[in-house]
Amino acid sequence: MKTLQKGDKAPTFLGRDQDGNEHHLADYKGKKLVIFFYPKANTPGCTAEACDLRDNFARFEADNYALLGVSADNPKAQGNFKNKFEFPFPLIADEDKVVIQAFGVWGPKKFMGKEYDGIHRTTFIIDENGIIDEVIAKVKTKAHAAQILD
Repeated sequence: MKTLQKGDKAPTFLGRDQDGNEHHLADYKGKKLVIFFYPKANTPGCTAEACDLRDNFARFEADNYALLGVSADNPKAQGNFKNKFEFPFPLIADEDKVVIQAFGVWGPKKFMGKEYDGIHRTTFIIDENGIIDEVIAKVKTKAHAAQILD
């Protein structure tokens, strides 16, 4: 698993959201992009994280941020998640893990003594020129907006 760091150029990516719309890194030039990777839609931690970002969305917009969520869920699961919680940002359905692997957030994990491969909950803040400004690996799901904005 390669680890991207502050100062690295963000990987160019193409992801499709819950509605099949394409998202490329270039689409966000001139904005700060918060791209947050989460393990699974509709699970408690992922819901808390995404809802905290939703509840602070006006602050992100005021500071010229765009938000993009990414998991390996299929488009239907992402769409249900987005609609259920009324997220104002798109959710990439990265079933083939192209974006996930480009950002280096797929790898071995441990849960209740079992080892498996999965998505490491990680957030990347990318500046207006496509350079990684910050990597948040220890995400506080209930206070994630504060980790980014404060």
